[in-house]
Amino acid sequence: MATADLLARARFEVLPLEGIEDEVAAHLSTDRKVTITASPSRGLDATFETAERLAVAGYPVVPHLSARLIRDQGELDSLLDRALAAGIRELFVLAGDPPRPAGEFAGAADLLRAMGQRRAEFDAIGITGYPESHHLISDEETISAMFAKAPMATHIVSQVCFDADVIAGWIRAVRERGTDLPIWIGLPGPVHRARLLRISMKMGLGESTRFLRHNRGFAARLLGRRFSPGSLVSELEPVTSDPSAGVAGFHLYTFNEVARTERWRRRELERSNGGQ
Repeated sequence: MATADLLARARFEVLPLEGIEDEVAAHLSTDRKVTITASPSRGLDATFETAERLAVAGYPVVPHLSARLIRDQGELDSLLDRALAAGIRELFVLAGDPPRPAGEFAGAADLLRAMGQRRAEFDAIGITGYPESHHLISDEETISAMFAKAPMATHIVSQVCFDADVIAGWIRAVRERGTDLPIWIGLPGPVHRARLLRISMKMGLGESTRFLRHNRGFAARLLGRRFSPGSLVSELEPVTSDPSAGVAGFHLYTFNEVARTERWRRRELERSNGGQ
């Protein structure tokens, strides 16, 4: 798919922090899909409250369902009912960051199985892909988990990665293993590098984080500068333009820099369209 098409259908991911609904409303049109993360510190209530308010404002929203934050089947059913009542028809199911589950769901596959026939009540269900190593789960486990999750999902969203070759290699490996779900490539938005570094360290992003931790001089040079994903988009063109790769679009991790991310997307879209 052409880069312009991928940018035109890009999705925006936000953190459920104070003021984010106003930020989204001020800078994104209501045809833009917005996904809302879940965190152990804020819990799923914050995720769903943000999703509900954005849904009322007219946005197609996708709340994250973090398996390790959900206690039992009763809480899962309550969250599914809550989503449907708000007109939400897409979910993103992931294991989540807590090292220990709050209840009976250790991973995304467990949660998807527990949803059972209720999965059909939603138009789309996304699952996570890891181009780099997960900070809590071994590579072998993530590969086996993909086989378990894929039949219960409609698409894959990749975790943040800053290396086009790593992303391309991971996509090839996913296809070679027989998983054919559409893939949304996760891209970091044009955030301040110091902020990106801090968040990356907290998120534990595999090779990118290990590289920064072991190359303090390089990390120091990043501070005070701003990261822009434009070069990464260009480097990904061989894989995004390959029909066999099955790339559906870009998933933009905004780190709540919504205005800056949307300005970048529009500039990049104009450039991809030849300035027209």
